Amino acid sequence: MTEVTRAGTFQLGSRSVTRMGYGAMQLAGPHAFGPVKDRNAALSVLRAAVERGITHIDTSDFYGPHVTNQLIREALHPYSDSLTIVTKVGARRGNDASWHVASTAAELESAVHDNLRNLGVDVLDVVNFRVMFNLAAPCEGDIEAPLTALARLQDKGLIRHIGLSNVTEKQIAQGRTITDIVCVQSMFNLAYRHDDALIDSLAKEGIAYVPYFPLGGFSPLQADALSHAAEQCGATTIQVALAWLLQRAPNILLIPGTSSVDHLQQNINSVNLHLSAEVLSALDSIGSPKK
Repeated sequence: MTEVTRAGTFQLGSRSVTRMGYGAMQLAGPHAFGPVKDRNAALSVLRAAVERGITHIDTSDFYGPHVTNQLIREALHPYSDSLTIVTKVGARRGNDASWHVASTAAELESAVHDNLRNLGVDVLDVVNFRVMFNLAAPCEGDIEAPLTALARLQDKGLIRHIGLSNVTEKQIAQGRTITDIVCVQSMFNLAYRHDDALIDSLAKEGIAYVPYFPLGGFSPLQADALSHAAEQCGATTIQVALAWLLQRAPNILLIPGTSSVDHLQQNINSVNLHLSAEVLSALDSIGSPKK
């Protein structure tokens, strides 16, 4: 058993992944745009993640664009059979780093082929469709056409499994009428808990929930409460926030990102942190669930 596997594993369709994963977004330039700042450091952190037992890497070809996928290929190809790389499509970047919708059938097919080429694979393990009706938060809208286009690419053998990102409960239900959905990726943390009920319903269906921005949305008062909990545990605030997510539900998969091997190890160390009932109660008071 590696340290990482102490947090357990979860099934993404046919793929078993460690609940502690790694997000490659920070390896590109600021705001996930532009070239890598330190190529050797980026390659080192990717290799260290796999060496430490992580089997779940989150990426997208629109990070850079192309930067993170090319780094992953350089660092890790040929890939271990145990490694699952999860990517995203549905957006493109402007020359000014802006984000744009890219969800026509032609755009999605092009994005899938970009991911295949830059990762150096014949089939993508998991592709998340990133819904772009609202960049900041999920909002209602019909996703039948783009998801049907991805399902066709899955039928062609280019994609093993499909997930959704930045979606509502209604969109997940719609998506499941089109294809199997193995994971949902949205913003969730101690302070921002709009998906609290959704996480529990997905757990019952065996669908993974992958939160991003695990430290986002904190007011000064909330930050003080988190800092106090960290002092009680003898850990960092990031480690406590990650440990809280791991204890929140068994279907939560973590993908904290970093460009530092030291920070990677600090994140991994959160799997060793067991939060007491007293600490959990204090942390739960930071953000009340939104129904």
